[in-house]
Amino acid sequence: MDIRIVENANQIDCDVLIVNKFQDELTSNDLINRYAPDTFRGDVGEIFLIHTRAEQPAKYVLAVGFGNEDNIDNDVIRKAITRAVKKCIELKAQTIAFDISTNVAFGVPTVLATSIANYTFDKYKTKKDHKISTVFISKVSSDIEVVDVALKGLELARNLANEPAAYATPKKLAEIAQKIEGIETDIYDEKEIKKMGMNAYLAVAKGSDNPARFIHMKYVPQNPVKRIAIIGKGLCFDSGGLDLKPASSMLTMRNDMAGAACIIGIMSVIDKIKPDVEIHGLIAACENMPSGKSYKPGDILTARNGKTIEVDNTDAEGRLTLADVLCYACDLEVDEVIDIATLTGACVVALGDTVSGIMGNNREFVKTLTKTALYSGEKFWQLPMLQDYRENLNSDIADIKNTGSRFGGASSAGMFLKEFVTDNVKWAHIDIAGTAFLDKPRNGYCKGATGAGYLTLLNYLGLHQNF
Repeated sequence: MDIRIVENANQIDCDVLIVNKFQDELTSNDLINRYAPDTFRGDVGEIFLIHTRAEQPAKYVLAVGFGNEDNIDNDVIRKAITRAVKKCIELKAQTIAFDISTNVAFGVPTVLATSIANYTFDKYKTKKDHKISTVFISKVSSDIEVVDVALKGLELARNLANEPAAYATPKKLAEIAQKIEGIETDIYDEKEIKKMGMNAYLAVAKGSDNPARFIHMKYVPQNPVKRIAIIGKGLCFDSGGLDLKPASSMLTMRNDMAGAACIIGIMSVIDKIKPDVEIHGLIAACENMPSGKSYKPGDILTARNGKTIEVDNTDAEGRLTLADVLCYACDLEVDEVIDIATLTGACVVALGDTVSGIMGNNREFVKTLTKTALYSGEKFWQLPMLQDYRENLNSDIADIKNTGSRFGGASSAGMFLKEFVTDNVKWAHIDIAGTAFLDKPRNGYCKGATGAGYLTLLNYLGLHQNF
């Protein structure tokens, strides 16, 4: 999608000109004001379409409701623009233009919503989905160009998470990461991973014919204000291991590396964004498969920090890989660690596919990330981390089990991960099990991978002034 900044979108020869309407007020377009019925009030997302009959350069004018002008914010703009863009796609429009008038900056949320609504994953279709090719937008700052760069990373993240597991193997993720310009990337094979003491991670990988790859991407600016590690769960396919999942539960398990895809997407654009923080992108990529080599229920694993783990269920594998990476991240002596993972079905039961769960060891850190998510068009909800949940993980034969009670499963998983984070490091865990992949279209997102967490993390790392 080509984004072009113009002086006056009204003068652009395009398929659809999009204008906004506040409740019970006139729009900036005379045709809409003349012909829109009284029933078109301008509620958020409400639309009215008119053919211009060559009275204006655009073929159609589409008015979209922005609701009450006093309540306008980024979220309202995103919801309204998404609805308008979806209508343009229905019309098979190739070129659209925005003439938006508000008392707030509208450019960034408009471009963001347009990009999200225009996305489809049609790589393997012989007949491609219709997409808008060119977007004209007026009255905006040069920040749009930065956001356009950022959105390319979001597209990469969504594409990777939509790819079949036969393509997005651990080796392939490593190859993609290594080709990213402007950062330093180290790739470690299984022999090197073993030397690093990541035995919990390697145990998960044992059952697959596709060998594990540990990926460490580094962005180091001059005089960084702080050092942050961002970790993505990298299960390129999760069969459940010997505790095999039902067939229906495996259908979307190619998306179990959505956290890793998010991190790769961020690191692919970070050198162009140039934040003033040092960033370490970490991914323990592997597959959890059943075979004669697979790790077994009842096995005792020793993590990188020396703690022993009783395997209660081989389908609670993501936390085992993350445990070793959390230890590795803390050994880097970073100030903050954020992990993002499609970790628990319990989080989906609790929060559905609209809200991601978040927890951590520092209340203010979690609060800041939650606010950043809301500003970025995402929703996080803090889940409790109480000692009661930790007691569910007690083992008779090891330091800890990898599963607890079936109740409060998301919090139990968080308490498990906390065991592998040093006390002096601020840490947050984001569970995107429900939000990373949609079974049906919602809020402008098509069915499939959403890139959950990408905008929030990129915003937190350095785009807060743009989103």
